[in-house]
Amino acid sequence: MKSPKRLQSLIDEGLIDAVVRQLMSGKEAMVYVVRCGEETRCAKVYKEATQRSFRQAVDYTENRKVKNTRQARAMAKGTRFGRQAQEAAWQSAEVDALYRLAAAGVRVPKPHNFHDGVLLMELVTDAHGDAAPRLNDVAFAPDEARTHHQALLREVVRMLCAGVVHGDLSEFNILLAADGPVIIDLPQAVDAAGNNHAQRMLLRDVDNLRGFFGGFAPELLRTEFGAEIWDLYERGALHTEAVLTGRFERKTGPADVGSVLREIDDARAEDAARRLRLATAA
Repeated sequence: MKSPKRLQSLIDEGLIDAVVRQLMSGKEAMVYVVRCGEETRCAKVYKEATQRSFRQAVDYTENRKVKNTRQARAMAKGTRFGRQAQEAAWQSAEVDALYRLAAAGVRVPKPHNFHDGVLLMELVTDAHGDAAPRLNDVAFAPDEARTHHQALLREVVRMLCAGVVHGDLSEFNILLAADGPVIIDLPQAVDAAGNNHAQRMLLRDVDNLRGFFGGFAPELLRTEFGAEIWDLYERGALHTEAVLTGRFERKTGPADVGSVLREIDDARAEDAARRLRLATAA
């Protein structure tokens, strides 16, 4: 196919030999299958901020570091340079998270390069060597649902042990590779210790997994893995081999009305985002 303009600089630099086809168009990026020597990889081309349906919400960008104080001041003021710096920070967040998580043994695509707003990484494939489907495109038997649910909980734990919360984990950004699920789309990943919203995001990520796989294995809908995982993390008792039960006894006390209202607002935003993803995937 004709090479997209945004990929031309990678071709000129010799990082890509040829563009094979477009793989998908998401809320934040276009993804292409490319040839790099003897290997087939994928190239994620980030959309400009004005073209994205997923906004850089303050919840996600809280406590993210930039290179210098000039950038920080410009981003705070919303100047043109500041917006460019914010966009660069947003894109590099996924790159940083991928390298960090890959080093921690989390099942994410192996990153190869990041150049001119394009992330070059491993192409996740199925048993036939084709691009792996997203979970939302696959139906599962109850036993399969339980197996994949448990596997993904282990990945969530491994991510949290590495200090990262995905922040937007759902069946729409998990691929089913030949050897099991692979987590993708991490520009909204947050630092577990440095972001005040990390707990809420972790609980939402795990709830999304429960809701999806619970559609195939209903007993999963009664589990409380998210609260259990975060409780272990807060107590310093979480590790990659931790045995999870799915049970958690909540403390009783006065209701935090503000927190409840925030949860309602978050649920509405998540539902709107899910509807958008469904419309995009249709």
